[in-house]
Amino acid sequence: MPAHTDLSGKVALVTGAGPGLGRACAVDLARAGARVAVCDIAPDALEATVAAVRAVGGECLGSLRDVSSSAAVAEMFAEVRDVLGSVDILVNNAARTPNQPEDEARRTRHYTYMSTPEARTSLEFTSRITDREWHRYWDVNVHGVFYCTREALRMMEPRRAGKIINVASIAGFSARSAHSPHYSATKGAVIAFTRSVAAEVAGANIFVNAIAPGGVATPEFNAYLDAVGEQARARLWQNCPLGRFGTPEEYASLVTYLAGDHYLVGQVISPNGGSVV
Repeated sequence: MPAHTDLSGKVALVTGAGPGLGRACAVDLARAGARVAVCDIAPDALEATVAAVRAVGGECLGSLRDVSSSAAVAEMFAEVRDVLGSVDILVNNAARTPNQPEDEARRTRHYTYMSTPEARTSLEFTSRITDREWHRYWDVNVHGVFYCTREALRMMEPRRAGKIINVASIAGFSARSAHSPHYSATKGAVIAFTRSVAAEVAGANIFVNAIAPGGVATPEFNAYLDAVGEQARARLWQNCPLGRFGTPEEYASLVTYLAGDHYLVGQVISPNGGSVV
């Protein structure tokens, strides 16, 4: 992988760019020379990302939008075009993730079950998911990816150029996130969508790929690790040969590479510390 990707003159849009991985992607793309637009539904986090991008000398537009609304997505792309220009690079990072107390309880139960000798049984996760929970994940994680990709392609296809990077997860092709079957289903859909669209638009010189991260060492997940205690953390690391999660910056560097020049079409690259090999 080249040490430096030059994105000078390119316009990049990163969704879900308020905290964590999205912010790291926005900053790294700006360091590579891109003019960056970022969106999120949390105004304070969005403002912090805009400030972080500008702190490294990047030009940044913040857009307070919900990608689960097709109308809001269309308005966002029009705003980016008017302020920065047509989108050359789209990073579909916005996603609902399992980080509520009930999600953490399921996660801890799953990790314990997988690493402790005990009688085998159903963990009873799927049977207790409500219709509302299921649809909320699909609204953002799948519909939002489609809405943003559709708008991006309407800009990219006439110019016969563009890069789209979808952020999936090892949850989409493994049982590592069996504690959150609704999340896993949506990330599997993102992987299938990535491959299908990549084959469709490659002839127009538009490159569509995905990254499928393992665990991301966000402040939220680090707080979870602190809360569960040493024994639970030890059980978790038994499932990750590297013994740690990737930092947002490590994942962001891969996103920036995929935004540059390469020969990758429809690939799903999974940096995961050896959790899935």
